[in-house]
Amino acid sequence: MDENGGSFVEVRRISQGPDRGSVYHSTPEVVTGSTAWIGKGFSCVCAQGRESDARVSFDLTPSQEECLHRLQYRLDVSYDSSKKEHQEALRGLWYAAYPGIELRDLISEQWKEMGWQGKDPSTDFRGGGFISLENLLFFARNYPKSFQDLLRKQDGDRALWEYPFAVAGVNITFMLIQMLDLQAAKPRSVIGAIFLKLLLENDRAFDILYCITFKLMDQQWLAMRASYMDFNTVMKSTRHQLEQELVLEDVSRIEDLPSYSLLRR
Repeated sequence: MDENGGSFVEVRRISQGPDRGSVYHSTPEVVTGSTAWIGKGFSCVCAQGRESDARVSFDLTPSQEECLHRLQYRLDVSYDSSKKEHQEALRGLWYAAYPGIELRDLISEQWKEMGWQGKDPSTDFRGGGFISLENLLFFARNYPKSFQDLLRKQDGDRALWEYPFAVAGVNITFMLIQMLDLQAAKPRSVIGAIFLKLLLENDRAFDILYCITFKLMDQQWLAMRASYMDFNTVMKSTRHQLEQELVLEDVSRIEDLPSYSLLRR
């Protein structure tokens, strides 16, 4: 916090790094503003409830209930740096993002290149849990072209002050959990009920929706000519677009969402 009660947010100016022409170095600067990213004061548009949310209840079939429980189990897993599985997933994310470039340690200044707030990414996973790492890793491995384009900010006319890639990814995980009301025993909104039908069709629907959302968010960012202070506004616009697409009559699979076409392998 600064002396006026504002909170400090690290933002980054992106420049191409000298190594292999592929890693982007970021120069951290501290500005005063709202905690639009993640930290001890996790603050995101995704955490804000909406008065218009319908709080009705939708009954589930046994199969839908089983799918929801499996996903909720994933949501309950916190990142644990002492677990080998979690360590390997984090290491896997690095090499999926920067193949051929050695990661010196799981706690390293190198992580700032990806858009983490510090040298230990585990501190940023507190907002989204282990599933937020799984989402990033799924994106990197299944849609590498889109992942790399976003990581390196290769599309469009970029802002001078860009959103930090990795931390934005954790925000997206959290936003989707809130939008779909996934921690409830059963859906309390039409959007949540529709998503469970998609999840029954494809048990990786949440991970795919994450990839769609990340790409859509970046598209909205470019269309709005946004800068770091506009992040919450961009997230609101992204959520609104997703909700509109999910209620389309011809959407019966996650791949039917119009924005799925944005993804590239």
